Order: sequence, then structure tokens, then C-alpha cells
Amino acid sequence: MTRLSLGSSACRLVVPLALLVILGLSSPLRAQSVTNDGAHGAHVAEGDTVQLSLAESVQRSLDVSPEVNIERAGQDFARARLGEARQNRYLTSFSANTAHSIAPSLDIPQGTTQPPSSYYLEPRVVNDWTVDALQPFNRFEVRAQQPIYTAGELGGSIRAARHGVDVEKASVDLKRLEVARRTGDIYYSLLLAEALKRLADDTGEVVDRAKREVQRLLDEGDEDVDQADLFEVRLTEEEYKRRLVEIRERLETARSALRRQLFLPDDVVIQTTDRRLNPVDFEVHPDSLAYYLALGIENRPELDKANAGIEARKALVDVERSDYFPKLGFQATYAYTYTPNRPNQRSAYINDSYNGNSTRTGIGIQMNLDFFQTRERVEQARAELNEVRYQKEAAAQLVRFEVEEAYRNVIIQKTNLESRDESLQITEEWLRNEQINFDLDFGNTENLVKAVRANLEAEARYFEAVKAYNTAVLKLLDATGTLTTDLERDIFSETE
Repeated sequence: MTRLSLGSSACRLVVPLALLVILGLSSPLRAQSVTNDGAHGAHVAEGDTVQLSLAESVQRSLDVSPEVNIERAGQDFARARLGEARQNRYLTSFSANTAHSIAPSLDIPQGTTQPPSSYYLEPRVVNDWTVDALQPFNRFEVRAQQPIYTAGELGGSIRAARHGVDVEKASVDLKRLEVARRTGDIYYSLLLAEALKRLADDTGEVVDRAKREVQRLLDEGDEDVDQADLFEVRLTEEEYKRRLVEIRERLETARSALRRQLFLPDDVVIQTTDRRLNPVDFEVHPDSLAYYLALGIENRPELDKANAGIEARKALVDVERSDYFPKLGFQATYAYTYTPNRPNQRSAYINDSYNGNSTRTGIGIQMNLDFFQTRERVEQARAELNEVRYQKEAAAQLVRFEVEEAYRNVIIQKTNLESRDESLQITEEWLRNEQINFDLDFGNTENLVKAVRANLEAEARYFEAVKAYNTAVLKLLDATGTLTTDLERDIFSETE
């Protein structure tokens, strides 16, 4: 911006009008709200000064964001569920159980001639349930089941779990896009706040110079200046001080918003590596809207999530349908039971439930005969599959709308930026012309005032247009699902 070099009378007239422009500049500046709070995981010591570019800010926010980590935890859960489904192919049931209680001893009458292993042949040998005769009872059992044929149940469960992982991965990508765009918005809001603060500082210099000039002319007895002029400048100075505090506090709020988005300690000072708010170096693809629509359909996580959900639901339909068919499996069981003071009866036809061991092995067939209930469960699974298909159709239409809206907004904001840039150059040329005329005593004070005001306002509106254009580009890349990838490639280099 062309700097001011004014005479005394011009200075006292320019200051109030220039200040009004600066007062208006503070109104569009609002700090971005963030949902994150706290300070952890940023590996930055308290009291440090951190310099960050846009790409670095986004990467740091993605690394520490609890919102992203929540989705990652869901993805880890889905992976564990997939592992469980795969393990079900081998020994779907393998367990060991023990039981401990009390059991009776044997009441063996006098004169029994049978050996202990043949007590079952002596009808007078009975269980003794008296308290003193009770003995500890122990049982140990191992059971194993191995599926051989499940009519598609196991395979369907594995496929459903595998696509469930893809669903959760898409959820992570979706949240990463959201966090990246929010961080970019906050970053550019901070740059805008810093730009308006510098503009306000320039106005402060004008106010201070005007005050000194008016005081000097009063001391010299200049008839063109009176005490009313001094009071006006002093009132203007107080109004400027009040508004300057507001601008400064909003600047600190913007810095705090970025600091909290990155989960940095409260006393860490954040500085942007971009010293000036400049438009990003971004060119619209020559294939125009069709290119970005195709990009959105290909890359949006919502559609990836819907596609994975459809495949998972298809697999679950197969799982429910498997109940129509018999399932074949192998089972083996071994049990050992022991009670002291009870002999083991070794007869092939007689066994003692309190002592001995046994094994059971074989192939079995299991089949659900509740066909009507099975049919309804299959219909439920198909209905859930159709629900996800409809969700995909709706998501595809929403993606197309959001991409088109973002694309057209980039064009609008780019045109607005070019217009604001041209306006700024015009006001700078106008101001230089008025200053030259005024210095040569050919100028008009009112015209000079208008030129100063127009130049200040044009510069402020230019910065706002830059911020709007940059965030519009962020939104377009977000709408096409490529924002995080492009930021990782650091395509947001800024140009003067």
C-alpha cells in the first residue's frame, strides 16, 4: 500500500475517515471455533516458539487429533474382528472345564469278598452320604470342535469382517478430511487477522502523526486550526485505541484456535512461516467441472465407505442363507473324573460317575429346522443391504452437488480476488496522484481523503478476498477427497 505523506490540514481530515475504515475491518474477523481442547502429544516444550506452514499445521493436527484417533480405534477393532473371523476356521470351539464338589464314599459291608474293581457285583455296596464319609470330587474336561463344511457361513463372516475394515478405514479418511479442512480454515483466519492488525498499526501511525501536527500548528498560532480540531483528533485516538484492543484480542483468539487445534501447550507461541496472506498457487484443471466430478466420485471416503458396506452386507446375506443347509463338523471330548477312596470300575458295561475317564470323537451334522425364521433373517439382511445401496445413491448425488458448488465457488472467489487486486492497484495509483498534486499545492483535500479511505478499504477487502479464495480451494479439494493428499505433497505454496 502507498504510505501517507500529508500536510497538516489534510492530516486532520484524513484521520477520522481512515480510522472508520479500520473500525469496519474488525467486524468480519472471527476466530474459527474448534471442537478439540487440551494439550497432548505435540512433542513441543512449554514456552517454545513454533513456526508452521499450512502443510505442517495440517499434518500435526492429523497426528494428534483425538477425533481421528477415535476412528482409528474403530479401525483397529474391525481388524481384530477380522482376525477373529479368520481364526474361526480352525477349532471354532476349544475349551477346558473343571468341576469341584463333594461325593460320597462307599459303604462296604463286612464279609465282602469281591475285589474293589468288581464292587459293582456286590449289591450290598452302596454310597455312604454321611458327613464323615464325604470326599472331594474333581472333574476335568477338554472339548474341541472343528468345522468341515458350513455352507458359506464361515466364508461369509470373513468377507463381512474384511469389508468392515474397509468401512472403518473410510471413516478414518473422512475424519482426516474434516480435520485438515478445519485446520486450513483456522490457519488462513490467523493470517487474515495478522494482515488486518498490520493495517491497523499503519492507521495508528497516521493518527499519531495527525495529533502531533495539530498540536504544532496550535502552538504556532495557525488560524486554520483551533482547539476543536485537537479535541476531534484526541477523540479519534481514543476510539482507535479501543478498536485496536479488539483487533489484537481477536488475533490472539485466532492464534489460540490454531494452538488448540494442534494440541500445543497454552504458552507455546505459534508463528506462521507465511509472513503475508497471499493467494495459493492453484490452477483450475482444463477439463473443468467434469474432471472434479470424476475426482470426487473416485476419491470421496463416503462412497468408499458405502461400497465396502454393500460388500459387507452381501456377505452377511450369505451368512444368514447358510442356515438353510446342513453343516458338517468334527468334535472330540476327553473327560477325567476322580474321587478318593472310590475304586475305578473297569467293566465295559458299568461305570462310576465319580471316577474314571472317557473320550468321545466323531463327525456330526447340524441343521436348523426353523426355516421360516431363517427366511425372515435372510430378508432382514437383504433389507439392510438395500439400505446401504440407497445410501450410496444418495451419497453420490451429494458428492456431485458439493463438488459442483465448491468448483463454482472457486471461480467466483478467483474472480473476486482478481477484481480486488485490480481495485487495490487503482486506489494506490489514485493515492499517489493525489499526494503528488497535494504536495504541489494543486490537490484537493477532500479528494485526498477519499483516496486514502479507498486505498485502506481496498487493501482490507483484498486480504479478505485472498482468505476467501484460499478457503474455497480447500473446500474444493475437500469435496473431491484429495485435500489431505495434496497437502502432504505441499501444493499450497503461496505466490505474491
